[in-house]
Amino acid sequence: MRNYERYKPLPILDYKERTWPDKTLTKAPRWCSVDLRDGNQALVNPMNIEEKIEFFKLLCDLGFKEIEIGFPAASQVEFEFVRQLVERKLIPDDVYIQVISQCRDTQIRRTFEAIEGIDKVIFNIYNSISNLQRDVVFHKDSGAVKYMATRAVKLVQELRWESEFPGEFILEYTAESFTGSDLKFAKEICEAVKDIWNPGPGNELIISLPSTVEELTPNVYADMVEWMNNNLSDREKFTLCIHPHNDRGTGVAASEMGLLAGAERIEGTLFGNGERTGNADLLVLAYNMFAHGIDPKLNLENEPEIQEIYERCTGMQVSDRHPYAGKLVFTAFSGSHQDAINKGLHMMEKTGSNIWAVPYLPIDPSDIGRKYEPIVRINSQSGKGGVAFVMESFYGYKLPKAMYSEFAQVIQNVSENRGEIEPAEVYNLFVDTYIDAKAPLHFEGIGIVDTAFDHGERQTLVDLMYTDHGQKKNIKGLGNGPLDASQYALEEALGLQMRIMDYSEHALGQGSSANAVAYVQLMNLDTGETAFGVGRSGNTMRASLRGLFAAINKLFYKEELEQIKRER
Repeated sequence: MRNYERYKPLPILDYKERTWPDKTLTKAPRWCSVDLRDGNQALVNPMNIEEKIEFFKLLCDLGFKEIEIGFPAASQVEFEFVRQLVERKLIPDDVYIQVISQCRDTQIRRTFEAIEGIDKVIFNIYNSISNLQRDVVFHKDSGAVKYMATRAVKLVQELRWESEFPGEFILEYTAESFTGSDLKFAKEICEAVKDIWNPGPGNELIISLPSTVEELTPNVYADMVEWMNNNLSDREKFTLCIHPHNDRGTGVAASEMGLLAGAERIEGTLFGNGERTGNADLLVLAYNMFAHGIDPKLNLENEPEIQEIYERCTGMQVSDRHPYAGKLVFTAFSGSHQDAINKGLHMMEKTGSNIWAVPYLPIDPSDIGRKYEPIVRINSQSGKGGVAFVMESFYGYKLPKAMYSEFAQVIQNVSENRGEIEPAEVYNLFVDTYIDAKAPLHFEGIGIVDTAFDHGERQTLVDLMYTDHGQKKNIKGLGNGPLDASQYALEEALGLQMRIMDYSEHALGQGSSANAVAYVQLMNLDTGETAFGVGRSGNTMRASLRGLFAAINKLFYKEELEQIKRER
């Protein structure tokens, strides 16, 4: 027998009446965080009381109104944490505290002791209803499992009235391992619980259908949830909740489909922490809604702070590719992706649109507290668009398109040997390649001797000063502007054949103190080779001349220029 033959697919629900595939999510569910119970029990080193209190405050700040804080009957530490929240008056008035207990008398009684003094309580009792656990773990038939649940509900009911619990009290019944059970039995046990509790105003009931171990594809889970939603009686009298896990890696998909199928409430954890592969990730679910224009009813604007507290309190690490939170998820290395992002941002700026529409970025990172800096990162896979984006977004240099490929090749040559290149190094390579190409020819100054019109065109006579291999030179040239005149003068003095192919300039910064940047592309008319030079100055004319000299050095004196750089 081959390994895969040891497993068999679970039966698929024959449910042709499904309607959930035709529905769309339009509003946020009731959120319940189970980080402090389900998430905490899955940690290698569970949180201590002060860490749990800090985490509890984070959940309150995020806007969670229902928070499962622990299993008070499980240990003294769990019990003490509940009491600390009460005695230190840390529970906001609008937050429901959820506690969980097995359907066992001693645990239920101990849990009632823990919740004394809490104004709003969700009392969650559970027992497993899966076929496998009934046979293998409990050795009980369905009648015994049903009796366990109904007996627990009656005890909760009795203790509630005996203690004269003064606050708001909601019962939650969790049919643990729901997805591994027979649907008819799941309905039977939930109906029995409901009939005893008799839900109504002041006597609320939540029925939770967890995918305790994710065994099914998300669509089958949704079918099961919708079947229960349609077949449980008095549907308007209770809240239907889902609690998906992530064993198949589809916890978020199962959650979204379960909500489409009729669930109104969901339990999960931040970043999907939980036993085995974790719980449904409530942050991903909420950010998914946010990305579709739905108010998630949670305060999610500062993701980095959420992550910092989470990682510090739990000792867990969020992966680099975790949706919305990973440090690489708003990063593009691919050249085509970088180019598309760059163009998308420019289009939004050009049109003034407030609607986010940038390729490869489903949301604006700044909307959740992330920054633009890591969006485009440079390595050997990066292209011309990414390099141009870094130069403009980080440093304000708007490279002409004709320059993209030339500079991208410079970056690629370096990154193939070093790997990823930080933006600061991209900038340094730009300066070294284009601005600091100041030898063997070095621009010193220029003066306008005269201007006159010749055959309807303005002619400019310039007096150009520069050094050539350290020797000072002074030449004059005539052209239709200072740059044109300087080019002709240098052609004659140096015996070169060249043409200006492209020229552009822009201000670097704002205000009267802003520098000018000029980009000059020259062609060697003898060889057809081209090269860019860049000049920077507080004076536009000087910036253009510096760009011209840099281009000449790169195009006609390449070997000398490289030798001079090596000797620095």
